[in-house]
Amino acid sequence: MSDPTRAARRTVLAAGASVLAGGALTACGGADATKPASEGGSAPTAQDSASASSSAPAGNAKALLKSSEVPVGGGTVLKDEQLVVTQPTAGSFRCFTAVCPHQGCLVNKVEAGTINCPCHGSKFKVEDGAVAKGPAAKPLEEKKITVSPAGEISLA
Repeated sequence: MSDPTRAARRTVLAAGASVLAGGALTACGGADATKPASEGGSAPTAQDSASASSSAPAGNAKALLKSSEVPVGGGTVLKDEQLVVTQPTAGSFRCFTAVCPHQGCLVNKVEAGTINCPCHGSKFKVEDGAVAKGPAAKPLEEKKITVSPAGEISLA
């Protein structure tokens, strides 16, 4: 005869494990350019990437930073927003998630043309977020941004 307490405990543990596994899979999955990974969007398309940098006004969007705060050939990590904004060439801005696709650590610096993750040494190109050095196998997810005539960079 089985013990009802043990069966109930197994059910609770199995349910908890399922919830945790689902959360871990969501955190590792791709996301829509307008949704955080936790909301489970889809990866941006090449068309999305092509329009990532715009000179259109940002409308109601809150400015992330001024274009003058992003060095040419480098970038700026916005830790609180979990974003990194780069300026590969003068006047060309790109934005990526700061969450490394390898194991979810936040990238912490941009130097020598790469966005760098401190946890396992992954490096990503400032031009397109592509993997420059593993162990990460996927690029950083790109986010759509706008650059206002006043030089304010906002999420699109």
